Amino acid sequence: MITRYISLVFSAVAVWAAVIAGITPVLYGCSSGSSEAEAAVNDTVYVMVKEKPVGRNPYDRHLDSMPDDECVKMKINPVGGTLGRVFNDSNYIHLDEAERIGIKPIESIADVWRLKRPVCHIRSCREYGVDSLTHSLPYLVPEAAALLREIGERFNDSLQARGGGSYRLKVTSVLRTKHGIKKLRRSNRNAVEASAHQYGTTFDISYAKFLCDSVTVNRTQEDLKNLLGEVLKAIRDEGKCYVKYERKQGCFHITARDIRKEGES
Repeated sequence: MITRYISLVFSAVAVWAAVIAGITPVLYGCSSGSSEAEAAVNDTVYVMVKEKPVGRNPYDRHLDSMPDDECVKMKINPVGGTLGRVFNDSNYIHLDEAERIGIKPIESIADVWRLKRPVCHIRSCREYGVDSLTHSLPYLVPEAAALLREIGERFNDSLQARGGGSYRLKVTSVLRTKHGIKKLRRSNRNAVEASAHQYGTTFDISYAKFLCDSVTVNRTQEDLKNLLGEVLKAIRDEGKCYVKYERKQGCFHITARDIRKEGES
């Protein structure tokens, strides 16, 4: 209780400091189409900015595991090769795009309030679930937040069109601070210091595990992974993102692209 009180006090100070300084960061979650979900937010800063009552987000709830018995197979359309070969956009390409359209890298969460470019706070919703982030913060630039929502929507639509199933995508990494990257590199040698995650343009979606909300139509992890691959292939072909299939991390590493800016340049 004391810790929560202190957190509220510091959040209030941060909000008022931002208002006095004329800084108005955009903090919002995934559009859920539900007034109940909009009110049920557990992020202190978001609650205070939007003047919503504190409550638990109903979209944080899901089953502890994916049922693996009596799974119904899905028709999966080929993407033109193995996922590792199809989704192999170089990290240098991700980084170049991230530097071009993203924010300036930050040291800690306090720096979010000093950003000149608005960022969006993402939270679990019907399109996806946000994992317990240990080395990143749930913020993305608007283009990336819209991209994540679109991926979730198209995944859900494709799943329902092929017979249904109560599954959502699992977001495992979002905005990384310089401090967070240093901490991550101590436990993960594959983490690079020059990461696209620093710019708020990049996020990871797990293909090793999906969130199962209820036991309806059981699906295999392999089919869900390949269905997600289909969705990402279509969106990447539309020029909206870069994608890299991360074998060791069990995720798709995705960076948003700003087609509008490319057309103007």
